[in-house]
Amino acid sequence: MTRTAPAPAARTTRRPLVLIAIAIVLTALNLRTAITSVGPVLEEIEQGLGISSGLAGVITTMPVLCFALIGFTAPALSARYRDAHVLAGALLAMAAGLALRSAAAGFPLFLAGTALAMVGGALGNVLLPSLVKRYFPTRTGALVGAYSTAMGLGGALAAVGSQPLAEATGSWRWALVVWAVPAVVAAAVWLSLPTSSGASRQSHTAVRMRSLVHSPTAIALALFFGAQALQAYVVIGWSAQYLRDSGLSAATAGLLLGLNSLVGLPLSAVIPSLTVRPRLQRPLLLTFVASYVVGWCGLWQAPTTAPWLWMTLIAVGMGTFSMVLALIGLRARTPETVAALSTTTQSFGYVIAGAGPLLVGVLRGITGGYTGMFVVVLTAVGVLAVAGWIATRQVYVDDEVDRSVPGWSPASRRDDVVDPAGAEPPVVVRTDAASPRG
Repeated sequence: MTRTAPAPAARTTRRPLVLIAIAIVLTALNLRTAITSVGPVLEEIEQGLGISSGLAGVITTMPVLCFALIGFTAPALSARYRDAHVLAGALLAMAAGLALRSAAAGFPLFLAGTALAMVGGALGNVLLPSLVKRYFPTRTGALVGAYSTAMGLGGALAAVGSQPLAEATGSWRWALVVWAVPAVVAAAVWLSLPTSSGASRQSHTAVRMRSLVHSPTAIALALFFGAQALQAYVVIGWSAQYLRDSGLSAATAGLLLGLNSLVGLPLSAVIPSLTVRPRLQRPLLLTFVASYVVGWCGLWQAPTTAPWLWMTLIAVGMGTFSMVLALIGLRARTPETVAALSTTTQSFGYVIAGAGPLLVGVLRGITGGYTGMFVVVLTAVGVLAVAGWIATRQVYVDDEVDRSVPGWSPASRRDDVVDPAGAEPPVVVRTDAASPRG
């Protein structure tokens, strides 16, 4: 039985909600800068640190592995501390890591700085979908579109700006450390949120993530996320170097990587709003798969003929990222389930994705070429197509898990779940006086 009541966000005054939305978008702006700033200057980093292609592959894979490992800590931190404080601390850690790796004289310290810099990205990746669900339950498409657009913008700025910054300053180190500034700004916004905008930790209901193995949809989402992330991190880590090795200048390669990110910006803004419409999900998926296949094959066979076209088509395929972020919110009934699904989907997905850039670096070192890179990404496109088809079924992971583990979902233990009109999942309405956590 259901009953209608104000959504949680309604009990939070407008000003804190606006600040929360701004903080979410600013956080997203920083989630990729520490990664995309590396690719355009990867050759300079190799020379500056005196490392091989295999170790360069470790550099491009390290962020993905950090996302996977650190992401698992997000629910425990969120249960113990206010989300605003968790994200502020994560962003400050990111700034410190960026400073550390830019000053590194050797490979071990560079890796340590990279790991520290990834704290902000890892925790932000996992927590932002659940915060959107918690504060803006009826605006999932719009908020996911806003923050995924900001994420793409930050990645594009770092990709386009790194090489010119390196040339202007005479060092790749300045091209990496400058991105600490927006991280500090985003942390300051989280810290400015009034304490009254968040409730006690008791407003969170524990959800056992291990039980998600009983959900075919959750497994499909993890594979879908992993396959699309693998594509993205191969593009971020290796496409610029591939284009340089194919005969293009470093500046042109960096601009093409930036084009890839810029093309994705308008797509990131609209794809989540389209994804919340069930009848459009599979047509979108097929469009993305076709774009990936044509773009990768074109880049493989004619890298200098029309590289702008191939990178644009790959950017269209990378719209799967915005799609899967929206699907995470659509396939769960409550913010707690969204947090669990987001953690498992992204953490296990990044484990899968981590194999991509590392494998490309190893294969490049063995063969001296890039054929292995294209075999890896095209195989991943096939996995993405199958997993995406399963993930676009109109079901909830809560229901799938509850069939095997009765009472697992918070929704099944409440009588205050409202099924709203439209495609978005039910909104959980809290009857306690406390507002959602900030």
